[in-house]
Order: sequence, then structure tokens, then C-alpha cells
Amino acid sequence: MTVIIRKAFEDECQALHNLVTKDEEWTKYNGPYFGYTRPTKDVFRTTTFQRLLKGEDIQVIEWNGKPVGTVSCYWEDENTRWLESGVVIYDSKAWGQGIAHQALSQWVSHIFATRELERVGLTTWSGNPAMMKCAEKLGFKLEGRLRKVRFYKGTYYDSVRYGILKEEWMQLGSVNEISSRRTD
Repeated sequence: MTVIIRKAFEDECQALHNLVTKDEEWTKYNGPYFGYTRPTKDVFRTTTFQRLLKGEDIQVIEWNGKPVGTVSCYWEDENTRWLESGVVIYDSKAWGQGIAHQALSQWVSHIFATRELERVGLTTWSGNPAMMKCAEKLGFKLEGRLRKVRFYKGTYYDSVRYGILKEEWMQLGSVNEISSRRTD
């Protein structure tokens, strides 16, 4: 299994838009309590796709030569260098293959190598146990659990916060990079 993360190619807009909008099963796990609006092709081209072309805060996950998801990061507070990361596998047929684990490993390594910061965070919710397991398997530490603050389909869920320090990541580096390859 080959997993790489990379910037988008100029000719991929249609394929990536289809990836995000064709199989929307992923929206049930990626913060569904915030709501989801399917992006039109034009909106996608002028927003997310432009960011994917730059590859600074979001990149394509390619599995065996085919785009299946994205890794991303955003500033919770840039002044204090508080950065959060995330991963989405849009193609539900690719779930359970270890793709998110490999892609997020490459992404966190890239973040620590290219940005001056000491910690990378990852926030999910108790309704996404696969993401919680992925974070823990990568060595992220559970740093906080806000109980019953996410209400979705009549049920309360916890917001779950993870983080890993640069020194911890470097100590785990050989373990996390075993099957990871990164290209630009």
C-alpha cells in the first residue's frame, strides 16, 4: 500500500470536487454537528482547490495512485503558535486500510519540519472512535475531554482533544515513518 501526501495538480479540480461530493458518508464523522453544505464546483475551485494547489495548510492524500482524502491544519491561535491538524478520507471504500494513519504521520512530520512550533493538536469527538484510535496509535496524548458538548441527532457527545510535542514526535519518528513516503 502506497500512501503519499502532496499538493493538488492543476488538472485535478473536477476529480477532487467529485471525491468530496460523491460519497458524503464522511460528513457523518467530520464534525457533523457544525452542519455541511455541499460545495458547488465553482465554490470548490475558488476556495479549497486553490488551497490544495498551494499545499500549505491542506494537501491531497493519494493511495495507490488515486486521491482518497486530505490532510489539513489550521491555527487555533497563531500568536501563541497553537496549530491543529486533521485528516479526512472521503472515499468510504478506503476506510479501515490504515491510510489516515500513514497520511497523518507524514503530515505531522511535515508540519514539524517546516514550521516553528512545539506542539501539534488534533481535536475530534467521541462519535468518531476511528479518529481517536488513529491519534493514539500515532502517539498523540489525550489532553482534554469536554463532556457532552457536541449534540448530534438527539445525542450528546464529548469533544476530545489530543496533542503531541515535537520532542515526543521525534522520539517516535522511526516508528511513525516506517511505511510513510512524502512527495511534493
